Amino acid sequence: MSLNFIYLDFVTVQCYTFNVDKEKKEYVLYKGEKFTVEWYYTEKNKSQPFEYFNSLDSQQQMKLLYLVKRMGDFGKISDKTKFNFEEDGIWAFKPKPDRFLSFFTTGKKIIITNAFEKKCQKLPPAEKEKAEKCRKDYENRVKGGTYYDNI
Repeated sequence: MSLNFIYLDFVTVQCYTFNVDKEKKEYVLYKGEKFTVEWYYTEKNKSQPFEYFNSLDSQQQMKLLYLVKRMGDFGKISDKTKFNFEEDGIWAFKPKPDRFLSFFTTGKKIIITNAFEKKCQKLPPAEKEKAEKCRKDYENRVKGGTYYDNI
């Protein structure tokens, strides 16, 4: 299966195509100096935010990747319209019109739990609940030593 990934730097935007083994989880979205940003995976090897990302056109993908790279390299995004605390330890990358919910964890990691297209002013409670459920699952599986089983 061939997936398009977009590499960003502040001067140029280049597109690369990588062959990704469908059976191997691709956890890391971006590894920066301050943070590593990863996709969340269920026990059944599914990553809803990764699948959502791959369904976007390249322009929408670039919007997220710019924010992820900025957070990974500099450790903060001051513009609350681009990255915002949503309560209860959940944060949102906000490349319009999409939302990628996430949380911070040990090892200087940010885990992206779920993604959706924004259709209303406030964060839908069901999406926040999904993110919280993913965080709990991630923490339990990491503690049990079963989360990073393909690395």
